[in-house]
Amino acid sequence: MKIRVAEIEDAASLVEIYRPYVEKTAITFEYEVPTVEEYTQRMAQTLKKYPYLVLENEQEKIVGYAYAGTYKGRTAYDWSVEVTIYLDQENHGHGYGKLLYTALEVYLSKQHVYQLTACITAGNGASEHFHEKLGYRKVAHFAQIGYKFGQWYDVCWMQKTLGDLPSQPAPFIPFSEL
Repeated sequence: MKIRVAEIEDAASLVEIYRPYVEKTAITFEYEVPTVEEYTQRMAQTLKKYPYLVLENEQEKIVGYAYAGTYKGRTAYDWSVEVTIYLDQENHGHGYGKLLYTALEVYLSKQHVYQLTACITAGNGASEHFHEKLGYRKVAHFAQIGYKFGQWYDVCWMQKTLGDLPSQPAPFIPFSEL
């Protein structure tokens, strides 16, 4: 398995991994599968500021991806991110998610990011357990906040702190400048 920084040319593969999550689950609250063009724009925007990683198998097929994104659009939150991960449906339970998140954390640490957050649809025990095993803890629960497939869903927020918080953090470094 190989982890590398995502390239714009990966967008079609990432959309295909994301597709079943959109069409068949409430893991994402997106209703429509984004086009490759739209996904390309999202990736390009993310890569300016944050890491976007893919995991390839021995045949160089992308089997998963993870990225960080803006937690809130205010300067005071520069040291905090929201993390996201998606794995190909056949590649759960092999430790690939841990590989991706571990690599993501290395980059985020270099950027002086200290707080990682993950928004998880409540009841997604596998994702909650996965995040707990990696050191995340539940910090918030919002009731009936998302609506998809004819029903309301709760979400929980989980958080992980990378290292000790300094009294004065070093300036955030955009991923494109590492």
